[in-house]
Amino acid sequence: MPLGLLGTLGICTVLYIAVCLVVTGMVRYTDLSEGDAVAQVFRQVGLGWAGVLIGLAAVAGLSSVILVDIVAMGRIGFALARDGLLPPVFSRVHPRFGTPVLMTSLTVAGVAVMAALVPLSTLAEMVSIGTLFAFLVVSIAVPVLRRTRPDMPRPFRTPLSPVLPIVSGVCCVALMSSLAVDTWLRFLVWLAVGLAVYFFYGRRHARSAESSERAVT
Repeated sequence: MPLGLLGTLGICTVLYIAVCLVVTGMVRYTDLSEGDAVAQVFRQVGLGWAGVLIGLAAVAGLSSVILVDIVAMGRIGFALARDGLLPPVFSRVHPRFGTPVLMTSLTVAGVAVMAALVPLSTLAEMVSIGTLFAFLVVSIAVPVLRRTRPDMPRPFRTPLSPVLPIVSGVCCVALMSSLAVDTWLRFLVWLAVGLAVYFFYGRRHARSAESSERAVT
């Protein structure tokens, strides 16, 4: 799995750099569109049909990403409920398909409402700050767990720890600091909601907490 992830990131990086070189070679970089740069470039050079195909491919790609995210969110909610961090009703699965139908349905409804009412640029920044914050937490957790849980089984060990996690965390903070103030305010509200759910419900019902209490008694 680590080799597959690193290999995929390497291939994607090379492809993105190659696309940037081709695009900036076709038109001046100041003429690039912020919304659909690649498709717009082909329209500017008189290849409108290629721009249409690229636009269709972009829509198909975004659709697949949205579907994957919806499936992942349903499973994340299921795992949180199974561990006691959310009410157990969210851990129920469909008797036939074996999927967390309630959590998935709520995710789809939430995505549909936000897509209809919230501007795309705002959603994009919210996704960016949420993803960067998750990466920041992981970067901090790596050296912390190395010190607090040295005997934990590790199929994959992060190289150059703690230097690499620190560099990763600094990069995440730098990217987050470039986002708009409104995005930070929305993020803080969502973070406060999540912390409230944890401290008022999840902390008392978590499986780990129950196990600790049983061990003490």
